[in-house]
This record gives sequence, C-alpha cells and structure tokens, in this order.
Amino acid sequence: MDATLHALGQILLGAIPTLILVLILHFYLKAMLFGPLQRILHERRKATEGAREAATLSLQRAEKKAADYEESLQLARNEVYREQEEVRKRWREEHAGQIAGARKSAEGLLSDARKKLEQEAAEAKAGLEQHARELADEIAEKILHGARR
Repeated sequence: MDATLHALGQILLGAIPTLILVLILHFYLKAMLFGPLQRILHERRKATEGAREAATLSLQRAEKKAADYEESLQLARNEVYREQEEVRKRWREEHAGQIAGARKSAEGLLSDARKKLEQEAAEAKAGLEQHARELADEIAEKILHGARR
C-alpha cells in the first residue's frame, strides 16, 4: 500500500506542471479570448437592444404621424364637405330665386294676358252689341220697308 501511495504521490508530483500549465492556459484564454469575446457579445447585445429601442421609437413616431395625417385628412374632408354644402345651399337659394322670379314674371304675363283678353272680350262684346243694333235696325227697316210696299 505504501508503494501505491508513493506511486500516487509521484503521479501527483508529475501532474503539478500540467496543472500549472492548465491554470496558466485558463487565465491566458480568459484574458485573451473569453474576456474580449464577452465584451464583444455585451456590446452587440447593447447595440441590438438599442436598435430595437430605436425601431420602437421610430414605429411610435410613425404611428403618431399617421394618426396626425389621418386627423388632418379628416379635417380637410370635413372642410370640403362643408364647402360643398354651402355651394349646394347657394345653388338652392339661387334656384329658388330664379323660380320666384319666373313665377312673378309668369304671373305678370298672365295678368297682362287676362287684362288684354278682358279688353278684347269687352271690345268684342261692344262690337257685337253694335252689330246686333245695326242688324236689328236693318231688320226693322226691312220689315217696315216691306210693310210699306
């Protein structure tokens, strides 16, 4: 058993330089490879998160601009609709005025035509009465003339 422990001690003693080399390699790789690699990964993560935040902010600004655009577009549409309604109202008023003017003119023409018709009817009636008297006188004269013969 002593021999085994002695052999084990010799193996451990021979392993010390290997252990020292492994430890040196560990610290060397940690300082030269893993440290810079972690720093690069950390920077990359920060850059990625920063880009995500910038993209989120950009998206929020774009949504706000789109909402503002939609609002201004709706306001412009409402203004156009209001102007169209004003134009339609003016057209209706002008049309109503034209109709009233045409109605007044037609009533005036109709009144003039009635007066003229009444005047012509009165003249025709007077003419007929005159003609009826003349015919009555002529008939009476022929009857009286015929009775004298």
